[in-house]
Amino acid sequence: MKPLPRLISTVPLLFMFLIATGLGPVTVEARTCETSSQLFNGPCLSETNCANVCHNEGFSDGDCRGILRRCFCTKPC
Repeated sequence: MKPLPRLISTVPLLFMFLIATGLGPVTVEARTCETSSQLFNGPCLSETNCANVCHNEGFSDGDCRGILRRCFCTKPC
């Protein structure tokens, strides 16, 4: 019966060791690529219209940006 208490105390120590050394769960943020829309005409006044045009160009999203209000399309790289 002596190995059971030793095992019970080893599990929390192993867990703390993994957390302390950074071997726990790893989170990775995806990079985002962006480019100006090739099909959007005029000033970008609606985020929804920009996103729809970008979807038609094969991108995942679109945003209106800048002083000239241009439509920029984005997608994960």
